[in-house]
Amino acid sequence: MSQSIEDKAMADADVSDYTTNKIIVSNWIAPWSKGNRKNPSPQPKWDLWQPLRQRIDRLEINTPALAHRICRLIPAQCPFARKITLFSWTILEIPPLCKLNPLYENLMMLRFRALSYLADECGEDIGAYC
Repeated sequence: MSQSIEDKAMADADVSDYTTNKIIVSNWIAPWSKGNRKNPSPQPKWDLWQPLRQRIDRLEINTPALAHRICRLIPAQCPFARKITLFSWTILEIPPLCKLNPLYENLMMLRFRALSYLADECGEDIGAYC
């Protein structure tokens, strides 16, 4: 009886080792297998907006006047979402177009840097811009 318990334990160990090895090997081979012809690292496309993004990201905020001007020019919320109604019936709903702007994230980060400069460096109250 003890022989059959040991044999069963060895068989369970063999199955788990086989399964573990099979999973590791299949995960390692799968991206380059014949069935999966996708390139694991696609070539980056040329970005038309990249020079402007870099220029916005490199812009240094070093004066309170520049920080105030940036906070006034870049709105905190997207102003483009509108509902066109006629006699309490919604005729057309225009979604916020900020997410379609390719420079949206860069402009929001610039505004955040301007607000941080005003609050941290200048010690000003930024409640008017929030």
